[in-house]
Amino acid sequence: MVSVDDIRKAQRADGPAAIMAIGTANPANCVDQSSYPDYYFRITNSEHMTELKEKFQRMCDKSMIKKRYMYLTEEILKENPNMCAYMAPSLDAR
Repeated sequence: MVSVDDIRKAQRADGPAAIMAIGTANPANCVDQSSYPDYYFRITNSEHMTELKEKFQRMCDKSMIKKRYMYLTEEILKENPNMCAYMAPSLDAR
């Protein structure tokens, strides 16, 4: 008869645990950080907010990020305008 301890011992490794590999996956939609403020304010129909856009541009410049990978594309955002509207209900669309 096999005991519970024997089953548990058979399921465990005999050495220290080790990470064998780390994988990453990036969405296909990539926006260069230098053009991200223009992209963001264009898709959110907020280009009239010039002071905010300038501030956002400074933040992006100082962030040291080179590229932004996003799942959402311009086509998806145009099909679901609530995703870009401030305080609009967009959880169902997401």
